[in-house]
Amino acid sequence: MKELNFDIQNELEQIKQLTLLTAKKALTMSDCALLTGLSKSHLYKLCHSKKVPYWKSAGNKLTYFDKSEIENWCLRYRVKTSEEIEQEAVVYTVTGKRKGGVQNV
Repeated sequence: MKELNFDIQNELEQIKQLTLLTAKKALTMSDCALLTGLSKSHLYKLCHSKKVPYWKSAGNKLTYFDKSEIENWCLRYRVKTSEEIEQEAVVYTVTGKRKGGVQNV
């Protein structure tokens, strides 16, 4: 019974964190890790190599992330579906042009 109460308490804490996360615009390192599913150490490495957009506090001690920038960063490489690729192949076969008007030379 004690284990069940502990599990329920952990679930409630996670729900609380996720609920608070939706209301925030500026995320801490922990918030960003929770949002992206990346570890904090990996986020630190990405910041150090300037591969992720982030903000520093006035004293340069704290790192913050803009939630919308992180969401856009997470969604920057879209993979086409098989149906989209097949449709582009049909258009290319018929017209000799790629989508967007770029012609194969």
